[in-house]
Amino acid sequence: MNRRFTYPEAAAALRVEESWLRRHIKKLPHSKKGRVITFSEADLDAIDAMFHHTPTAGPLAVPASAAAGSHPLAGLRPLPQRGSLRSA
Repeated sequence: MNRRFTYPEAAAALRVEESWLRRHIKKLPHSKKGRVITFSEADLDAIDAMFHHTPTAGPLAVPASAAAGSHPLAGLRPLPQRGSLRSA
């Protein structure tokens, strides 16, 4: 039998506020038996997939060449050191 999560357990697993789950319950996959609402592991995975966002622009965006299997942050380069342009 699959594990069932209550509101507080599901909120902790998803790292969101319990009130957020309660406000959005009509749009989220869940099971309801009488007044008791529970979430399965598949429900939590589906909720995570519904609200997952992959950046398409900016420093954390995955370049098309990196999407083929290398690490998503492999294209990042460090900033120059502070004060490196100062005259001594």
